[in-house]
Amino acid sequence: MPIALRFAIRELRGGLTGLRLLAVCLFLGVAALAGVGSLSAAIVSALSERGQAILGGDVEVRLAARPATPAERLAIGGFGIVSEGVRMRSMVRVMSGDGAARPPVLGELKAVDGLYPLYGSATLEGGRPLQAALAGPSVVVGRALADQLRLRPGDRVEIGNAMLTVTGVIADEPDRAGEGFTLGPTAMISTATLPSTGLVQPGSLLRFHYRLKLPPGADAGAVKPALNAAFPDTGWEVRDRSDGAPSVRRFVERLGQFLTLVGLTALVVAGVGVGNGVASYLDGKSATIAALKSLGATSRLIHQSYLLQIGMVAAGAVVAGALVGALVPWAVVQVAGAAMPVPPRLSLYPAPLLSGAAYGLLIALAFALLPLSRAGSLPAARLFRAGVEGARRPPVATILASLAAAVSVAGLAIWQADQPLFAAAFIGAALVLLLALTLLAALVRRIAARVPRPRAALTRLAIANLHRPGAPTRQLVVALGLGLTLFATLAVIETNLSGQIDRSVPARAPTFFVLDLPKEDIGAFSALVARTAPGADVRLVPSLRGPVTALNGTPVSQLKTVPDGAWFLRGDRGRTYAATPPEGSRVVEGAWWPKDYAGPPLVSIDAEAARAAGLKIGDRITVSILGVEITATIASLREIEWDSLGFNFVLVFSPSALEGAPHSFMATVEADPAHERSLYTAMTSAFPTASVIRVKDVIGTVADLLAQLSAAVRSAASVSVAAGIAVLVGALAAGRRARVYDAVLLKVLGATRPMILRALLIEYGILAVIVSAIAFALGSGAGWFVVTRVLELEWEPDWVPVLATVIVGAVVTIGLALAGSWSALSARPNQVLRTL
Repeated sequence: MPIALRFAIRELRGGLTGLRLLAVCLFLGVAALAGVGSLSAAIVSALSERGQAILGGDVEVRLAARPATPAERLAIGGFGIVSEGVRMRSMVRVMSGDGAARPPVLGELKAVDGLYPLYGSATLEGGRPLQAALAGPSVVVGRALADQLRLRPGDRVEIGNAMLTVTGVIADEPDRAGEGFTLGPTAMISTATLPSTGLVQPGSLLRFHYRLKLPPGADAGAVKPALNAAFPDTGWEVRDRSDGAPSVRRFVERLGQFLTLVGLTALVVAGVGVGNGVASYLDGKSATIAALKSLGATSRLIHQSYLLQIGMVAAGAVVAGALVGALVPWAVVQVAGAAMPVPPRLSLYPAPLLSGAAYGLLIALAFALLPLSRAGSLPAARLFRAGVEGARRPPVATILASLAAAVSVAGLAIWQADQPLFAAAFIGAALVLLLALTLLAALVRRIAARVPRPRAALTRLAIANLHRPGAPTRQLVVALGLGLTLFATLAVIETNLSGQIDRSVPARAPTFFVLDLPKEDIGAFSALVARTAPGADVRLVPSLRGPVTALNGTPVSQLKTVPDGAWFLRGDRGRTYAATPPEGSRVVEGAWWPKDYAGPPLVSIDAEAARAAGLKIGDRITVSILGVEITATIASLREIEWDSLGFNFVLVFSPSALEGAPHSFMATVEADPAHERSLYTAMTSAFPTASVIRVKDVIGTVADLLAQLSAAVRSAASVSVAAGIAVLVGALAAGRRARVYDAVLLKVLGATRPMILRALLIEYGILAVIVSAIAFALGSGAGWFVVTRVLELEWEPDWVPVLATVIVGAVVTIGLALAGSWSALSARPNQVLRTL
């Protein structure tokens, strides 16, 4: 066995001592990274594995607002067995036994044919077959809808114009995750029953689904290009089983990436703890190192021996962290399995575990090399004076090796990211924060050394402790600053999110959204609102749907790529027409058409979307409305207030372009809260085919989603906080020996324990005030960037909770610091002096 390895093993037999901090920090960081990566991989793997069941077939073709034409239906059926379905929103009403109507509930209505489902199993509670339950004028409901309306099999409900019998409660709906975000629970009927509801009207917000079951061995990926080539301007959306739930997949992958970066930040914080732990460990071994050098050990042997020790402890911590991370999917399923979009596929995923381990080892190398080189290169005589003599600059080779490890961490994170620029900015911000806190610590020491000496002895002693040789000021400032900045950033983001919901949204939001109002019922609807809720404000907007099929004569299907900002070119979108600029829009270029304009079709487009698509005034846009193509010239560009909670459309056409097409209307109703209940009942009763949405219910749903997202971010950020606490404890441990000597000498000179404690309180208080102010500023800046640039929300923080968070964090930190110094205050002078 090499002598360096033999020395390393013998040293470790005596215990980890100072290397415990290194182990704890690496364990926390690697566990966070491996856990987030494993959970994300488990969900994505489940989406891929269950792609057929989630999608409902090998291939799905979706059309909005219209069914497939006979030619399109024939082309789809040419690839295999086709199952047809329709989805829409509808009010579900139920009559109680005494004839009193219960408040209706908005549901997600799903009409399926006799082949549903092509894959997977749709089951009902009690085991009754689905197709048997859908025979005749019947409906099966999701458990959430049954609970809301207190439904049981045999009850009668009204959907649209149809009175249906509840024949079962859905236990498993295999394609539920593929539908994405919905506003209500499921109610399922047969396609044969759908016409009796009267919900299929021109302009209604319907989605027609055609699911394909391909013959064995058929290539699902070949269907989409073949259909798009045959019908390039149809505007349908074609997906295959490899991406059954794209919205869920994108959300999981992006959230996983964000949480991975948060975990990487935790690991960077832990890296500071690694450096402190190694420095503390080697300081405690200075006498041993000096003795070995005095007996002839070379700097190379010392360096190798302690590098092996640190490497073995780091490897053990990394392996333990990876093992805990691998168990995260199992733990999440046990704790919150019902909240998952799909049940994660429980397995061992090597990629995130190896990635987390690589991050951990590289971080350990980057932060451990510098203190290690100091112990290996110093002469024995200087090691004996290490407590009071400053360290010299590490060799250039060591600095380059440490930088190479840090660059490798950043490069690996950017290479693995779906959005490399975002990842690079995130990592750059973390490194800038680390550098800023290091410079702040140097500035604090410099100012403390030059300020006039106060007359109060304890204050003079506290200030001197900030800049004396071996003072842990740098470690304390960095540890405290990282933790408090993270606290402040999270507090700013969360108060802004809650502010959007609690303050901004209610101030702007209407009381109701009403969808699918028949064109001929507009007058009756306005009269009913005026009669039921005097003074209510009603805004009516024509509603049509159709895809953009061409730009300046070039089919959209022939575009090589669609820019991210030009999302309005993807799939069917809402269209409308207006004689005057819509509320919440401002014309910034061009001119609006006259109110009585009856010339060739004109269109106004959102300015930001136009820039993304490369469009300007005078360009032509072609849209398909119910299969009829309409080409309009861009007359104006608008700025849209997207957060106004009104009906906002990227494209608004001149009335003569679209008003002749069959369509329905949408409405917003802003009424006095005293009339809300009676108005809701009147609208849902008088217009059974319309969908009435309470805005407060939508806000509640969004708030729940934001709360879940905040919980996920807080969970990942808690690892960073735990790492910051470990770093703080390590910084205190690194200076423990100096604190003990200081306390003993002060006691010999007549100081009491309360006096020394007050001096420490002043010292830590000065640091806490300075760092808290800096952390508040940095956290506010970081929060502003995330809120206004990443989330694109208004800047509405609540400063009271933010300040309270920073102050409480500082007070807790001071408490930890004083608790960590208690052992130094308890040291007996006679015992310590005999060891000198």
